[in-house]
Amino acid sequence: MRLKDKVAIITGAASGIGKETAILFAKEGATVIGTDIQQDLLKNLESENPNIHGYLLNVTDRPAIASFVEEIKSKYSKIDILINNAGITADALLIKMSEENWDKVININLKGVFNMTQAVVPVMISQAKGVVLSTSSVVGRYGNVGQTNYAASKAGVIAMTYSWSKEYGKKGIRFNAVAPGFIRTPMTEKLPENVINMMVEKTPLRKFGEPADVANAFLFLASDEATYITGQVLGVDGGLVM
Repeated sequence: MRLKDKVAIITGAASGIGKETAILFAKEGATVIGTDIQQDLLKNLESENPNIHGYLLNVTDRPAIASFVEEIKSKYSKIDILINNAGITADALLIKMSEENWDKVININLKGVFNMTQAVVPVMISQAKGVVLSTSSVVGRYGNVGQTNYAASKAGVIAMTYSWSKEYGKKGIRFNAVAPGFIRTPMTEKLPENVINMMVEKTPLRKFGEPADVANAFLFLASDEATYITGQVLGVDGGLVM
């Protein structure tokens, strides 16, 4: 097992990519701490997987995050892996985007990553090792119509990943990001059929990716097979961006 005896925190773990990653990490021997704001889905995930422990947590609530990290540190004595995966969309063209939807997406997708990482890294410094992985997007590298807020948040995740890898490499902590393309999740399944078809046509492999494709990328980057990889953005996009 590639993550035997590791303690991994995964945000946004109740559905989609986060859920698939939590299940895979648990199968690979990790004790998974899955956080989300969707209580029912968390309970389902926890009941089906004895190595996954669900915690209600909003990544914009800094006091709650501080208490949560202290509890996990006290209970498990370490935190080996943090996966920043919680995220939302609230799409609109620039001139139609409300300040409320700008702030909401930035607060969760970008500041949420900052909040979680800032709270967890001191634990990893004390251990002299750790892995922080964050979900970005191809949109964060190349933009997309109607996603000013989402693109900005995901580009910011990449920039923070680069900065943190330079700041804390000497402390034994690795930081990488994964940039998914079009992945079959509850978020993309709500799209109109003509939009889905257009996305597939743009992708050289001519299909959507699955959450498992991204989970496998996270597994590799979290494992000891990637001990000399830091400050990188791994695209999981079927060749959409090359």
